[in-house]
Amino acid sequence: MTHYQPLATPEQQQKPASKHTQAHQASIRKQLPLSETKSFDNARKGFIKTLEPMQIPHQHADRMVFDLTQFEFLKDESPETVNPSLWRQAQLNAHHHGLFEVVDGIYQVRSFDIANMTLVRGETGWIIIDPLTCTESARAALALANEHLGHREVVAVIHTHSHVDHFAGILGVTTQAAVSAGEVPIIAPKDFVQEALNENVLAGNVMGRRATYMYGNLLQPSPTGFVSTGLGAALALGTTGFIVPTDIIETNAEIRV
Repeated sequence: MTHYQPLATPEQQQKPASKHTQAHQASIRKQLPLSETKSFDNARKGFIKTLEPMQIPHQHADRMVFDLTQFEFLKDESPETVNPSLWRQAQLNAHHHGLFEVVDGIYQVRSFDIANMTLVRGETGWIIIDPLTCTESARAALALANEHLGHREVVAVIHTHSHVDHFAGILGVTTQAAVSAGEVPIIAPKDFVQEALNENVLAGNVMGRRATYMYGNLLQPSPTGFVSTGLGAALALGTTGFIVPTDIIETNAEIRV
């Protein structure tokens, strides 16, 4: 049986880009319209307010669950160690965060997690769509909306699908007691609970390892370390929760009155 040992300290040190990597990055710069600014204009559209500084503390531990202050280095030009396309995507994710108006009555809180949380202004309160990965991020997102748009109670929560970043922050926007009392319906697609179980429990370890390999999230943020998940600035690592949905959508265009 082979016993694997950790890499020796010198081998763990961050390295400069090799000449092959430099050549590849240079070819990408020639292929892509990196001077185009429309994406950045679109990312700023509808901006209302954000947290300053952009940090969300853990509710129990002495640490941050989400901290975009670590990504100030992204204000610089793309270095030779990072694909220019990824660097640009990282800038869009990490430097455009907070509360945004999509259209009148529909708002999003972006880059408080790897996913976005949508708030729909209903007749009696907020309808929350996808309450993020953890309690702390979802709670901070809701608090930001209430502060700048006027306080409203949460009257319904919709999970669009079974990825953990779209449901595990549920306890940041409502409670089991409110759901059990029939005050807040939780609406989800057919087989949501089974898929959430399969993905996050049965396959959880494998997916966690895959994510670590994909994102490099064990590395410290830097031009030679962690830069972005691509999907979002970073994954919020806080308190997760789950509430069994009360209302299952089984066909297209179903109506709830």
